[in-house]
Amino acid sequence: MTTPRTTVRSVPAAATAVALAAGLLVAVAPAPAHAAAGATLPFTSVEAESATHTGTRIGPDYSQGTLASEASGRQAVRLNAGQRVTFSVPRAANAVTVAYSVPDGQSGSLDVYVNGQRLDRTLPVTSRYSYVDTPWIPGARTHHLYANARMLLGRDVQAGDTVAFQATNVQVTVDVADFEQAPAAATRPSGAVSVTDKGADPTGQGDSTQAFREAIAAAQGGTVWIPPGEYRLTSSLNGVQNVTLQGAGHWHSVVRTSRFIDQTASSGNVHIKDFAVIGEVTERVDSSPDNFVNGSLGPDSTVSGMWLQHLKVGLWLTGNNDNLVVENSRFLDMTADGLNLNGNARGVKVRNNFLRNQGDDALAMWSLNAPDVNSVFENNTITQPNLANGIAIYGGTDITVRNNLIADTNALGSGIAISNQKFLDPFHPLSGTITVDGNTLVRTGAMNPNWNHPMGALRVDSYDSAIDAQVRITNTTITDSPYSAFEFVSGGGRGLAARNITVDGATVNRVGTVVVQAETQGAATFRNVTATGVGSAGIYNCPYPAGSGTFTVTDGGGNSGWESTWSDCSAWPEPGQGEPQPDPDRNLALNRPATATGSQDVYTPGKAVDGDAHTYWESANHAFPQTLTIDLGATHAVRRVVLKLPPQAAWQARTQTLSVQGSTDGSAWTTLAAAREHRFDPATGNTVTVPVDGSLRHLRLHVTGNTGWPAAQFSEVEVYGS
Repeated sequence: MTTPRTTVRSVPAAATAVALAAGLLVAVAPAPAHAAAGATLPFTSVEAESATHTGTRIGPDYSQGTLASEASGRQAVRLNAGQRVTFSVPRAANAVTVAYSVPDGQSGSLDVYVNGQRLDRTLPVTSRYSYVDTPWIPGARTHHLYANARMLLGRDVQAGDTVAFQATNVQVTVDVADFEQAPAAATRPSGAVSVTDKGADPTGQGDSTQAFREAIAAAQGGTVWIPPGEYRLTSSLNGVQNVTLQGAGHWHSVVRTSRFIDQTASSGNVHIKDFAVIGEVTERVDSSPDNFVNGSLGPDSTVSGMWLQHLKVGLWLTGNNDNLVVENSRFLDMTADGLNLNGNARGVKVRNNFLRNQGDDALAMWSLNAPDVNSVFENNTITQPNLANGIAIYGGTDITVRNNLIADTNALGSGIAISNQKFLDPFHPLSGTITVDGNTLVRTGAMNPNWNHPMGALRVDSYDSAIDAQVRITNTTITDSPYSAFEFVSGGGRGLAARNITVDGATVNRVGTVVVQAETQGAATFRNVTATGVGSAGIYNCPYPAGSGTFTVTDGGGNSGWESTWSDCSAWPEPGQGEPQPDPDRNLALNRPATATGSQDVYTPGKAVDGDAHTYWESANHAFPQTLTIDLGATHAVRRVVLKLPPQAAWQARTQTLSVQGSTDGSAWTTLAAAREHRFDPATGNTVTVPVDGSLRHLRLHVTGNTGWPAAQFSEVEVYGS
C-alpha cells in the first residue's frame, strides 16, 4: 500500500429469489426471508456461453477492463460474420434485450431467427455508447465495453422455442439475453392531459419539449399522459411538482433525451411511471447534468416502472426528496451512477430495481452537506458495475442495505462498500446503526491498481474518519469472490479504526484468497460464519501502516471453515495459492504493533520492532516490573526470540532479568521461557538469544530488573520460527 488510495466518485453540476445456476439467471417465486435476494424481475436471463453457438467463448477473466471480465458471469461469446448464438427460450416471451459489444468505432446489426426462421427485422448494435475513458479517475482504464439493445419480436414464443442472433457485417460479442412478455400498451387514464394534445410529436422527429411543459402546467394535481410513440426533448424540464407523468409502458412510450428533469427544489408529490427515457450520453462529463432526474422531486414522490438508459446518472438527488420511493425500474448503460442520494435523503426507499452496466456505483448514498437518514436500498438486482461498487454507502445515519443481489464487479470496487470516504466537505460520517442484511454477492470484489491488491466482496472502510457507528452485517451469502469475502480497511492509508462491527450469519462459498481481510485497526465479532472452498487462508490480519494498531477478530461461536491465518504480512495471498511455507529466517516481529506498560520520553515500544538496532524502547524508570507485548498478526510456531541493545560501545554490559510469555488471543498467557538473568555485552554485539517452543500470536517480555539502568530496555526484539 505505497500508492494513494482512490475510489471512484462523480460530482455532477447542480423479494424475489434469484437462482444463480451455471450460465442461467432465472427469476423465481418469492421465498422465505434470507433464502435469496434480489428483485422480482419480469424477465429471465440466459447467458450466451450456456447457449448453443458457432462462435468463440471468451473467459472467464477477472482482470480489469476486458470483454470477458466485464461480462455477466465473466464469460461471453464472440461472433464473427456468419456465426450465431442460439438461445433456448426459458419462458413465454415476445421481447428480448441483448447485452453485447462491438469493436470500438464500429456499428452493425444482428440477424434474428425464431425457430430457424429469419425475421424481417434486425437488432442494431453499435459501439457509440461504449469504450468510456475517465483519465481523471486514478486506476481507471477504458471501460463500459458493453451496451444493451432491445426489440419486440413481433410474435409470441414459448418455453423451448429457439431465438438465434447471427453476426452479419461486424464482429459482435454477445453476453446475455433477457426474455420477457411485454404487456400491451396501457390506455389513457380518465381526465389525463395528453402531451400530444399540446403538440408533442410521437414520431420523434419534432421537438416535444414545449408540449411536455404545457401539459405539466395544465395537469397540476392530475396526470400527464404520454401515449405510445417516441418523443424528442431538446432541453430539461423544471418546475415539476404535484403531478403524475405516466406512459403506456416502457416498451411503448419512449422519451429521447439526456436531461429529463433538472430542478433544485419541488413541493413534491411527483409521480413518474411506465415509460422509457433513453439518452445519447456517449462520454462521462461530470460537470454536465446528463441525468434522468438531477436535483429534487420533492417529498412524497415516486418513480416506478421506468426504463432508463444511455444517461450519465439515472437519478442524482439533492435537496428535499423525503419519503421518495424508486421501484420496479431498469437502469442500463449509465456512464456513472445508477442512483445517488447525494445528502439530505430522509426515508427514501429504493427497491425492486434492476441495474446493469453502470459506470460508477450502481446505487449510492453520499452524505454531502446533510446526512442521508433512515433510507433503504432493498431487493435490488445489480450486475456488472464496471467501475466502483455495486452498492456504496458513504456516511449517513441509520441506513439499511437489505436483500440485494449483486454480481460481477469489475474494477475499483466491492459488491457492497460501507465507508467514511468523504470526497468533499461538509461530509457526515456513518452514525447510528448501519444494517446490512440478507444480501447475496456473486463474483464481487476486484483488484484495485491504486492499492496493488484487491478489494473484498463486502468492504468496511474507515477512509477519512474512524467508524464509530454500529455496523450490523447479517445473513450474507458470498459466492465465487475472486479475492476476499469481508474486508476491513482504512482506504486513505492512515490506519483509522473500523470498530463496532458484527458479522452474524454468513455463508461463503469459494473465495479466491481469504474470508477476512483486515488491514486497519479496529474490531469485529463473527458469529455463524461458515466457509467452504477458501483459496489461501481464513484470515489476513495485517493492519496498515505497520504499527498503527491491531484489528481484533472475535469468535462469537458457530464459525467454521476459516480457522487458519495468513502468516506472511510481507506477501499478499494470490487467489487459490494456499498458505505458503513459512520462512524460518523471517523476523515475525518486524514492524508489528507493539505496546508496553510504560515508556520513557521518545523511547516508545515501536522502536523495539522497527528493524533499527540503534533506536530502542525504554520503559518507565524505577517502576519494575515492566512488559513489552508484540502482536505478530497471526498464530505462528515460534522457536527463538532474539533480544538486542544498541551495539555502540557507550552501552556498557548489563544483565536484565526477564521471562518470555506467549498467547494466541492476548488474554490467556503461557510461559515459554522462565524468568532468569540474561547478560548483554557489547563485546558480543549486545545480543541475547532465548530459545522457546510455542504456538502464539502475542509475545510478551516480562522484565523485573536491569543492572545497567532502572528500566527495561530493548533496541530490537526479533521472533523466529526456527
